Amino acid sequence: MSAVVSAPERASVRRPRLRAVLLFSSLAILLVAGVIASAGIGQLTVSVTEVIGALLRGIGIDTSWAPASDVTYEALWQIRFPRVAMSLLVGAALAVAGAVMQAIFGNPLAEPGVVGVSSGAALGAALGIVSGGVLAGVLGTASMAFIGGVGATLLVYFMARAGGRTEVVTLLLTGIAVNAFAGAGLALVIFVGDSAAREQIVFWQLGSLNGSRWMEVAVVAAFTAVACVVAFSYARRYDLLALGERTAGHLGLRVERLRVVSIILVAVLTGAAVAFAGIISFVGLVVPHAIRMVLGPAHRLLLTGSLLGGATLLVWADLFARTVVTGAELPIGLLTSLIGGPFFFYLLRRARSRQGGWA
Repeated sequence: MSAVVSAPERASVRRPRLRAVLLFSSLAILLVAGVIASAGIGQLTVSVTEVIGALLRGIGIDTSWAPASDVTYEALWQIRFPRVAMSLLVGAALAVAGAVMQAIFGNPLAEPGVVGVSSGAALGAALGIVSGGVLAGVLGTASMAFIGGVGATLLVYFMARAGGRTEVVTLLLTGIAVNAFAGAGLALVIFVGDSAAREQIVFWQLGSLNGSRWMEVAVVAAFTAVACVVAFSYARRYDLLALGERTAGHLGLRVERLRVVSIILVAVLTGAAVAFAGIISFVGLVVPHAIRMVLGPAHRLLLTGSLLGGATLLVWADLFARTVVTGAELPIGLLTSLIGGPFFFYLLRRARSRQGGWA
């Protein structure tokens, strides 16, 4: 005898799917609009048709929309398009890293900086800047930032590990200690550096996508693509982990292995993002939290929404940072903090009013 599904039950099943379709469609439209607007708006204004024509010409399709001026075409492909691509990649990487962090910590308030990756990257970049020589170049500073971020994260994990496993609370407290140590090391490096190095360190910490190049975009894209593929393949396991460590273990999930791989993913995603862009706050915290409030805790949808949401947020934030002040560029990390802080407070108040408090 087949079960009869009532109309209200069918509606309750369709409602989350409808929300997901509407959200992903909206984010995709905003993302495309942001890419075109960011490529066209600036000191050199380029029309929408010229932006599209330049894109098509770059992939081998000549149209009448292509810019008539070689200067405009080269400006788009050598300056604007790499910067737009970098903003998409950095936003997506930080948001996915935040979603993974919240999954393994079982807390919607977790973010990549908890495990020391941001402070470690800042210390590594500062050492690269102050040391001079080969490490003083952009690629050298970025490499030092990546090594510092990944190294700090691995240090947190191995220091928190005891008896073959790690506790979430121990990871959190160890992360706080390593963040404090890295902060002290950064202050020492700034103290011993000269005035030019200090200014460069401070500017790097504020975050900027200025000067992005295709080689740098390719490096970030490679790390981000591999890490995101692995994160998406673990979506089902994150759903099981949400049931609790003991329950997930009884269902066959190797919790400790999942945790160590996830921490490495967070380190790679965040390290690759901040290596060339500097410290960009709140993307990994606000975006997954907002997506979860709309779509719920299922991690396949949550990771997809975070990837699209992070890319969309940062491409528009970068456009705003470039254009809000005439003749100057607002550091994008400063901008995301100014916007993300009040917005996250709003999300917390909204969630608290709905749930009647935090468990």
